[in-house]
Amino acid sequence: MHTNQTFNKPRLLLFDVNETLLDLSGMKSRMNKAIGSDFAFTHWFTLMLQYSLIETVTGQYHSFGEIGNATFQMVEAIYGQQVPDQEAKEILQLIRQLPPHPDVEPGLKMLQEAGFRLVALTNGADEALQQQMESAGLSGYFEMLLSVDSVRKFKPAPEPYKYALDALGVKPAEAMLIAAHGWDMTGALRAGLQAAFIARPGKTLYPLAPQPQLTGESLVAIAKRLINS
Repeated sequence: MHTNQTFNKPRLLLFDVNETLLDLSGMKSRMNKAIGSDFAFTHWFTLMLQYSLIETVTGQYHSFGEIGNATFQMVEAIYGQQVPDQEAKEILQLIRQLPPHPDVEPGLKMLQEAGFRLVALTNGADEALQQQMESAGLSGYFEMLLSVDSVRKFKPAPEPYKYALDALGVKPAEAMLIAAHGWDMTGALRAGLQAAFIARPGKTLYPLAPQPQLTGESLVAIAKRLINS
């Protein structure tokens, strides 16, 4: 467990979904195999985030799924691979049926039983989010499932965080984002929220951003800190 700064016990916990709660490793190995590179999935996920931000910065909006399809075509072009349409569709659909990381359900259960309000906030589309949570068996833990579809701007822009706070009637300082992404930490902290970083393998914080109030190797570790605060 890492040492962190002091924090105020949050009234509301906002959870990022992909990679934070749900395990993309199966999708990763499938995509890497189809493209023929160990870097294909990471490249695709990075491009998907990059172009979601380009949409937001240039005042446009396509759903995360549409951007995922478009950036997969970019990855095919970069690696000189043409994946058959049906296979490509199957690979991209895997994001809707991901298993949770093993620490997620125990951590959510601890937090729910301790009386925390739990809400999911994802860059994914509304319909995809509902499918993901049902497939992973996590729907029952969340008071609300929120997508950036409603504001048509992607995290880490301030609008999605503000939208979630307004929907739940909570001030920024009373909320904490829990995520496994440095960019999401940056967005939440700069929007005035508190933040907790799950240091999943290969994930790191952005050195030029404020540091999160909590860092832990798992959701259970974060939950213990929150419950005992």
